[in-house]
Amino acid sequence: MKSLATLDRGATCSSWNYCGQRLATGSTDGTLAIFDTIDPASSSFTCTSRSRVHEASIVKVVWIPPEYGDAVACICADGTLSLWEEVVEDTARLQWKLCKCFERTSNQVLDIHFGVSSTSLKLVAAYSDGYVKVYELLDPLELKNWQLQAEFQNVIDSVSKFGKASCLSASISWNPQRGESKQSSFVLGFNSDVPQLNSSKVWEFDQDHQRWLPVAELALLGDKGDQVYAVAWAPNIGRPYEVIAVATHKGIAVWHLGLNPDLDGRLSVEKVALLSGHEGEVWQMEWDISGMTLASTGSDGVVRLWQSNLNGVWHEQAAFEPTT
Repeated sequence: MKSLATLDRGATCSSWNYCGQRLATGSTDGTLAIFDTIDPASSSFTCTSRSRVHEASIVKVVWIPPEYGDAVACICADGTLSLWEEVVEDTARLQWKLCKCFERTSNQVLDIHFGVSSTSLKLVAAYSDGYVKVYELLDPLELKNWQLQAEFQNVIDSVSKFGKASCLSASISWNPQRGESKQSSFVLGFNSDVPQLNSSKVWEFDQDHQRWLPVAELALLGDKGDQVYAVAWAPNIGRPYEVIAVATHKGIAVWHLGLNPDLDGRLSVEKVALLSGHEGEVWQMEWDISGMTLASTGSDGVVRLWQSNLNGVWHEQAAFEPTT
């Protein structure tokens, strides 16, 4: 295998812009670095920009959907969330400028995800107290104009009573399907000390009542308190169901989610596989563009690729171990 890019020392996270063929990385010293392909004939990447965007370490970077411009969101170790945009000032070269710093609270931002709905761009943020906030972009040409649309906890029963939650991590994945007939939806799971918060729930926006509702819980009865490390919603290229992967200490569960709600508005769920192979926690999962291959990595440093055969049986297709 050939190396495509050499990241800065201290790089802690990265995000791939599939449309612009760009890579963004965040480092322990708060530096945001952007890598581009300079030579079209070469597939290698060169760092074209470095910007010190925060005093604290950057723990996650996420590209905004490409139709809304060149911008990345940064989560820092102190829990702050900011949005940085690439701009041109006069004849100067491209620069990265702060366009939005989201309100800072006593609770840390653990994870974020952008989602494109039929009407606007949304940003879902999960916090260390078990709450999730949904922001909506008011003007597609002004990335600084966000409005809080909703705030709720990741529980099925809204009257659940428990003490103050302490969440170590969270994982969000927006439904990648788009279209006028598609409802906005995402899946969210927590790694917390409150069992009711942990299990992955699918949230869908009720257009008639202008609110978010939990329409499915991706956990069997005995697994509902399991801490969730990562979730990933697969693209759908024509299946009569959705596919969502959920990683816990028991492995990576692959779920089928029905498309037609019952009388209570709930969607059917079926656990079709439990993938094991990683030694330790699974930190991140990504589907390919077809939704047929799942990549996973975690504390063991190994990247594993998973696929199902024509009979629906899942297996490990490949494993890439670190060279050092």
